Amino acid sequence: MKRYSVFVSSTYEDLADERKEVIQALLELDCIPIGMEMFPATDDEQWKLIKELIEDCDYYILIIGGRYGSLNNDGISYTQMEYEYAMKIGVPIISFLPKYPDKIIAGKTDKDPIKASKLEEFKKLASEKMVKFWTSPEDLGSVVSRSLVKLIKDKPRIGWVKADKISTSEANIEILELKQKIQELEEELKNKLENDDLTELAQGEDLYKVEYAYKEKGRGNWIIDKVDVKWNVLFSKTCTILIDEAKEEDYKSRIDSYINYILKLKKPNHDEVKVIADSFMSILIQFKALGLIEKSIRKRLLKDGSTYWKLTNKGDHEITKLRAIPKAKKDAK
Repeated sequence: MKRYSVFVSSTYEDLADERKEVIQALLELDCIPIGMEMFPATDDEQWKLIKELIEDCDYYILIIGGRYGSLNNDGISYTQMEYEYAMKIGVPIISFLPKYPDKIIAGKTDKDPIKASKLEEFKKLASEKMVKFWTSPEDLGSVVSRSLVKLIKDKPRIGWVKADKISTSEANIEILELKQKIQELEEELKNKLENDDLTELAQGEDLYKVEYAYKEKGRGNWIIDKVDVKWNVLFSKTCTILIDEAKEEDYKSRIDSYINYILKLKKPNHDEVKVIADSFMSILIQFKALGLIEKSIRKRLLKDGSTYWKLTNKGDHEITKLRAIPKAKKDAK
């Protein structure tokens, strides 16, 4: 079973009860909580250890209360240093801010006006990323649980498994890396296509060179080659599996099967055909960019970490147009 490591960052004494609830919530999600409250960051060696732990974690949680925290020599709190480092290296972040900061008891707030001001600036910085609000320790635990489930689904990470449970570990790592790459490309395409015309994208009768790997019959070495396929043919022959949605890996298998099928007559010596992962990713993103497919948001069991894809209304219309059999025309008399 895969487990995700979650770095929990906050001031400690004023948020001890909140941290207990959060850690309990993480344990109930089978996550591995990581926190440095028992090892106050007071020197360079300690900070080096903290950075290494943040680098190794899958997700980062920031809890803000009424205190800014102890300062380094530059006047920045160690909690903010942790947050900025996690943001710098690209660890997925969720921040949890008090919904009613004016109701925090005086003993858990900064009396120093400089620290109070720094705290407000820190809140503004945290609000640039995903932010949720809490009202009590118990409420915080619940909010963390719901938010992290969604974050894991939206931004899958490699996670941790027992060594004796690993199978084809390199393949699993590659799949997760590709999922992250897909998300990055989706964001790039989203930003690009907001002002671009879809007619600028390859589609329809345009050809795409699908890159694939194969073994020659009787030989063991993998060889890389390419085959030209029209976008509308590739869509109509492989996307029927997405009519009622399908796992990403099942859709990849469908494309492998189709490429293998069209190569049987052209190149009979090709065996064990598999589309290169990067080429598959380009196909996936292209169909999404054209508005033909989208990720499914149907709720599933927490243990089901697979990504599912389905046809959009536009895609359903397009595949019906491409695959429906027209009525035969009568010969003219």
